[in-house]
Amino acid sequence: MTADEPTILATSAGFERGAHGLFDLRPGPIHHFAAELANAGPDARFCFLHQAIGDPENWIGATYAAFAKTGYRASHLQLFPMPNHEDIRAHLLDQDVIWVNGGSVANLCAVWRVHGLEEILHEAWQAGVVLGGVSAGSICWHAGGSTDSYGLKLRGFTDGLGWLPYSNGVHYDAEEQRRPMMHKLIGDGTLPDGYATDDGAGLVYRGTRLAEVVADKEGPLGYELKRAADGSVVETPLPTRVLKY
Repeated sequence: MTADEPTILATSAGFERGAHGLFDLRPGPIHHFAAELANAGPDARFCFLHQAIGDPENWIGATYAAFAKTGYRASHLQLFPMPNHEDIRAHLLDQDVIWVNGGSVANLCAVWRVHGLEEILHEAWQAGVVLGGVSAGSICWHAGGSTDSYGLKLRGFTDGLGWLPYSNGVHYDAEEQRRPMMHKLIGDGTLPDGYATDDGAGLVYRGTRLAEVVADKEGPLGYELKRAADGSVVETPLPTRVLKY
């Protein structure tokens, strides 16, 4: 099954964490919602991409452990040290959801381009495979955003895939540099107008149009960020629907 139209779910939301560390994860409401967007049901096919943190085996294993507790069919695409699928395009086009986890968005986009994933992922998006992700896996689809890819002090990132012609701010309420940095980058023209998400919130794009904002609990919001004529940024909270799973 596929989405009704090209769909991207760009979020600051992800797994639910248990008390026993990395191997005590559960799919979050945002993952269940991604399967719903794909019209895929309880046995949806998810492929996980962990290139933003270099494809570490512990995270790959933790993802499989989390999804083993569901009916979803999990797989992963690994690019470090080499691809784990002979035909990357065929594998990705066979998915219902492609989910990209967080880390360095600068490294993520660079590695994808080396391996030709920019074209493959665009084809999957147009074919109705839901593209989703958290943090770096949210910024990557946009023109850019604020990032710690270059160090602890946030900087602007302007080399996203750009299919969504907006800026994207993640972890908006959780990291004190995020809000002022997004205002600065949009205000000085480094980034275009765009959208931001608190931790737990996600943006649903149909084609390139923002269709809805969702959250995995009460409280997190999405925001529209628009540059005013004087260079200031107008921030508008958006209606946000709480997911019930």
